[in-house]
Amino acid sequence: MGKVTGFLEIDRQDRKYKPAADRIRHYDEFVIPLSEETTRDQASRCMDCGIPFCHNGCPVNNQIPDWNDLVYHDEWRRALTNLHSTNNFPEFTGRICPAPCEASCTLNLQDQPVTIKSIECAIIDRGFKEGWVKPEIAQHKTGKKIAIVGSGPGGLAAAQQLARTGHDVHVFEKLAKAGGLLRYGIPDFKMEKHLIDRRITQMESEGVRFHYNEHIGFNKSIDELVENFDAVILAGGAEKPRDLTIPGREFNGVHFAMEFLPQQNRRVSGENSDTNNPILATGKHVVVIGGGDTGSDCIGTSVRHRALSVTQLEIMQRPPEKENKLLTWPDWPLKLRTSSSHEEGAVRDFSVLTKEFIGKDGQVEGVRCIQVDDKMQPVADSSFVLKADLVLLAMGFVSPVHEGLIEQSGVALDGRGNVLANTTSYATSKNKLFVCGDMRRGQSLVVWAIREGRQCAAAVDEFLMGATSLPR
Repeated sequence: MGKVTGFLEIDRQDRKYKPAADRIRHYDEFVIPLSEETTRDQASRCMDCGIPFCHNGCPVNNQIPDWNDLVYHDEWRRALTNLHSTNNFPEFTGRICPAPCEASCTLNLQDQPVTIKSIECAIIDRGFKEGWVKPEIAQHKTGKKIAIVGSGPGGLAAAQQLARTGHDVHVFEKLAKAGGLLRYGIPDFKMEKHLIDRRITQMESEGVRFHYNEHIGFNKSIDELVENFDAVILAGGAEKPRDLTIPGREFNGVHFAMEFLPQQNRRVSGENSDTNNPILATGKHVVVIGGGDTGSDCIGTSVRHRALSVTQLEIMQRPPEKENKLLTWPDWPLKLRTSSSHEEGAVRDFSVLTKEFIGKDGQVEGVRCIQVDDKMQPVADSSFVLKADLVLLAMGFVSPVHEGLIEQSGVALDGRGNVLANTTSYATSKNKLFVCGDMRRGQSLVVWAIREGRQCAAAVDEFLMGATSLPR
């Protein structure tokens, strides 16, 4: 390593946020980047730890110590080349990945992990600023045609890898623009959508062709793709939300998070939204059910709508403020995580079971809840009612949507309702059909989708050509 004593001499310093009072007035990103000098200092903290556990903590196996060392030595372009060798879209992961690599960092044993995520973001942002990120156009064409269904991070990663090795790649997207949940699920204040547009432009220059408003299984059959393409990759994600079937579920004002969030993203981008049924938190008491990232996104969006109050309910017990490192490290720990949206104004309540939605004249007006113990059993005399004009269900996703594409294709499913395939061939039970990302593994992280997209691309290339030079 370049500075062997860096971690002893320099304290961890990460990116900060603009003040909450300012950032809730808009939907722009609000993270303040570190200066070049500070980023270099933070990279120098990467220690010669012998076994870089961050490699395994990162789903795409980023070579983190290598590009930390290159940044420290001011070799930013080489750092970018190294970063791109494992990750097609570091500008996405550098903004929205929860950074399991930092949890695995040896310095995390003292709560001082290297600021890996911030350094990653600095590398790719500088790469675009300096004009180093250019289309990588294949010199030779294979004559093979590949269809990819879904333009989320998994589908995009597979498409870019396959186009760069010379295949004719077509991406079919049911919506008006590419990106999947990157575009329609993640709020702009966490990741602005021009970042996606920039990559799509690059991929189009590399030969990828995008077909929008093509809902495979509905306005185009999967059989048509199988007939006209040499291979088809299913990368449609896991979009079936977990419902809460309790009394009052039919009331107006009770919505899935993924009915609420995409509307706001479309408003920000100027894309036509569902103006006949706008879901707005303005002037309302909002209850968000579910304690994960999607629930946090609902909070931040509701605050920007000027909600009167926002309450987040979680059925699980309140996690500890700090994990026991000797029990959890280098694995991802269970601990209380406070997002930027939580800091903007939300009440969080744990060990709460929602029993009933209360309403009048078809409109929700409240939520009846009860406290539960560590065995999920109701606690006597602990029932209470929360005022609620808008309830957002953010309890995760159970599986891909089976209607349409999956039912029509006839592919085998696993016990959880995901498309069945292993991580070697990524092949489904049907010839020429492959699957990657959340549609195969279930609801997961963007970085896992990128990994599976890359590995699936290598498997498809080998299936078509007999061998592959694409990395896994």
